[in-house]
Amino acid sequence: MSSSSGQPASPLRQRITKISYPYVAKLHSMPKLTLPGITLVLALLGVFAPVPAAVPALILLALLLSWLGFLSWPVVSNGQRALRVFAVLVILLFAVSRIAGA
Repeated sequence: MSSSSGQPASPLRQRITKISYPYVAKLHSMPKLTLPGITLVLALLGVFAPVPAAVPALILLALLLSWLGFLSWPVVSNGQRALRVFAVLVILLFAVSRIAGA
């Protein structure tokens, strides 16, 4: 297994990719709107739910996007990488702001 830059994938990347495969395959076999739906529900919970429900939803959303970003990292451009990192950071900062505002 190698990355798009021709570098061999690290053992950690290989292990996480192998462990993730059944979950990605399951997501791929579901209706196309499943993943966007999950993302939307978690985001709406994070924005509108009371803090005890909002913060875990935002953390789950950040973890989901981080996991997907990690898996796609070798095949996306630098701009797309930056956008993925930025999105996760914004979600985590919003979670912190929800906690601070509680």
